[in-house]
Amino acid sequence: MTAVQRASAPARILVIKLGALGDFIQAFPAFAAIRAHHPDTAITLLSTRPFLEIAAASPWFDTIEIDARPKLFDRRGMNRLRVALRGFDQVYDLQTSNRSSWYYPLAGRPPWSGIARGASLPHANPFRNEMHTRTRQRDQLRMAGLPDVPSPDLNWLAVGGPMIEGDYALIVPGAAPHRPGKRWAAQSFGCVASVLADRGVQPVIVGSTDDAPLAHVIREACPEALDLTGKTSLPDLAGLSARATLAIGNDTGPMHLAAAMETRCVALFSSESDPALTAPLGVRPGQVTVIRVNDMATLSVDRVVSALG
Repeated sequence: MTAVQRASAPARILVIKLGALGDFIQAFPAFAAIRAHHPDTAITLLSTRPFLEIAAASPWFDTIEIDARPKLFDRRGMNRLRVALRGFDQVYDLQTSNRSSWYYPLAGRPPWSGIARGASLPHANPFRNEMHTRTRQRDQLRMAGLPDVPSPDLNWLAVGGPMIEGDYALIVPGAAPHRPGKRWAAQSFGCVASVLADRGVQPVIVGSTDDAPLAHVIREACPEALDLTGKTSLPDLAGLSARATLAIGNDTGPMHLAAAMETRCVALFSSESDPALTAPLGVRPGQVTVIRVNDMATLSVDRVVSALG
C-alpha cells in the first residue's frame, strides 16, 4: 500500500473528545460524520470515564479508550496514554485543547486533524475561536475532507430511562459547581415548576446527586415535582428527554442532551458563558429559546414563564 493510499483509506482512526458533558454532546454530529465518511474503518474514541456508557452504546465507535488525564510526572500513566495513542493511521482531535494538542507527538505524529503544531490536517481558520462549537467542528472536518456534517440519527438513544405518563417537563437547576454564576436560584425554578404543575405538566427535576439539595428547595415550592436527581444514567436521561414536552435549565450538560434529543428547550445563560459560542442548538428552527442576562439574580420568573409558550 502506498503512502497516498494509506492516507485516503486509513485502517485505524482515533477520535479524541474528552468532555465536559455539553461539549461531548455538541460533538455528536462530528462523531456521526466521521463514521459516515469511514464506514468500514475501525474507529476508536479516546474520552473520559463519564462518557463510556453513552459512547459504547453509540453506532459510531468500535473501541473506547479511557484517558485518565495523567500528569506529566506520572510515568506509568503517561506510558499507558502513549500506548493508547499509538498505531493509528489518522486522528481527529475534536477536543483541540492545549492538552490534546500535545498528544500529537505522543501519538508519533500521525495524520492529524486539529490545531497541534505540525498537524497535517490543521484547522487553520483564524476565526475558529469566534465560532460556535458545532460550526467550528464542522469547519475543522471540512478542512480534513469531510464535506457534510448533518444532524445525526439518535433513535438508538431515545429508548432508555423511566417512563412517565402524561406531559412532563425537565427542570435542570444545576451547573458546574465551580461556576455558581451560571445558576438561577432554585427557589425561582420552584416557582416555574408550580406554574407547570398548574398547567397539568409534571415537573421532573434531573441532575447529579450533587443537585439533590436544589431539588429539595424546588419541591418545597412545588411538592408535585418528581425528583430524579442522581437516579438517571446519561442514556436514561437521553430517553427521558426525548419523551419530555419541555426542558428548562441553566447552561449545563443535560440541557445540551435535551436539545440533541429534539426536546423544546428554554436555556438560561448569564455573563459566565456566551450562547453565541456554546448554546445548545437543537435540530429544528425555534426548538431552543435562549434567555441571557448578565446576572442570574436579575432574571425574573415572569420572563422565564413567558418563554414557555
